[in-house]
Formats: sequence, structure tokens, C-alpha cells
Amino acid sequence: MIEVHQFPCLSDNYGYLLHDTDSNETVCIDTPDAEAYMHEAAARGWQITQIWNTHWHPDHAGGNEAIKAATGCKVIAPVGDAEKIAAIDETVEGGNVVGIGDNEAYVIDVGGHTHGHIAYFLPDAGIAFVGDSIFALGCGRMIEGNPEQFWESLKRIRELPDETLLYCAHEYTEANARFALHADPENAALQDYAQEIAERRSRGIPTVPARLSRENATNPFLRADKPEMRARWGGSDAVETFAALRIAKDSF
Repeated sequence: MIEVHQFPCLSDNYGYLLHDTDSNETVCIDTPDAEAYMHEAAARGWQITQIWNTHWHPDHAGGNEAIKAATGCKVIAPVGDAEKIAAIDETVEGGNVVGIGDNEAYVIDVGGHTHGHIAYFLPDAGIAFVGDSIFALGCGRMIEGNPEQFWESLKRIRELPDETLLYCAHEYTEANARFALHADPENAALQDYAQEIAERRSRGIPTVPARLSRENATNPFLRADKPEMRARWGGSDAVETFAALRIAKDSF
């Protein structure tokens, strides 16, 4: 059985520990705060055995060295970002498979936020760790990639099973909802979702993980190929519409 322990760290990150109860293996999904990860693992009696990095940014890979030094764990990281990540034991790319116990995780190329960004999808558990590639009602800033690359990445996420739970790395959902309502104001499903988000955050409840079926219906960045989005945001194809949305969000 797979368990996911989610906890806040840094200013707005979520930390994730993935634990297999049969093998007693525990994976850190990214390492924004080494001390917090080791504390949370110890509190549960879990021994950290692996780190799976999604991309190179310090709030995702900054704790690799400290956690590896303390635990001797194996560090797996994206080949496309490897030059900027410390303490790597193995590099992976889209199409590869990693594992925790008997559970397989498929590596998905979701480049765009960084060139080498990857996600980890565990089909048997129905979960995906997506880093900063996609957020509830949003997506990451296009820091290194280009619109075509990023749109192809979002399509790969969009095509996962509808019931997949997306574990993204930040609690950005309230701000994302404000832009989403601006981007797609007539979307009734989005209006309901935004109201629920406001209520959850008013009570301090996380909005993550997000269910993919709901994101597909409401996240403007996943809907860039819909006629109503192109009519509002322009573009001769989905890539251009996505680019227009991303530029608008950057200055919203």
C-alpha cells in the first residue's frame, strides 16, 4: 500500500513523502527543506530511501545533499536539469520507469518551466507528482522553455486518467483562481470551483491535490485548444493561445 504524507514547508511549498508499507521504502518528492523532510519522516518512523527530483530549482532540489548525507538515500533526477542538481545517483527522462517497492512510477516529460522538468505518475495509486509544471487552476512560469514545448507537456498531463490526483508543489490556488475567472469568465464549473477554493483557504485547508478531471474542465491553461478560449485570447492554434494566456498571467 502507498501512503502520501503532505506537509507545508518554506513559504508556500508542499513537501511530500511517499511511503510503501510493504517494503518500508520512503521517497522524498523534491527536497525544498531538508530539515522539515527529515523531521516529518522521523515522526512517522519512516526511513528515507530515495529522492525523486522534478527539476533543478533550489526549492525543489536544495535539500538533496543534506538528506543524502543523513540517510544514504538514492537521488534520482531529470537528465535535462542534471547539471544544476546536486548529489545525483541516477538520471531519468520521459518514458523511463522508477519504483518504490513493487510500485512503478512512470516518468513524464513536462518541460517548459525548466527544460528538463519531469513528473512522476503512479498509475496503480492514481497519483502524479507534477512539481511546478501544473498547479490547481494554473501552470508554472515559462522560465526556460517555449510555448510549443510547454503546451505539449500540458497535453501529456491532460491525457492521464481523469481520476488522477495531481500533487503540485505550491499553494497558489487562490491567486490562480482569480486569473482563471478573468481568463474564462463564463465557465460555470470554474465559478463553482473558485468558490470552493475560497472557502477551503478561509479555513486553512489545502487545495492540493487537485483532481485532473476538474482541472481539465476549469484550468485555462489546459483549455487553450477550446474554441471559447481562442475566441477570447486569440491565436491561430492552441500554442499561440496558450502563449497569450501565459503572458497575461505573468502580468496579472
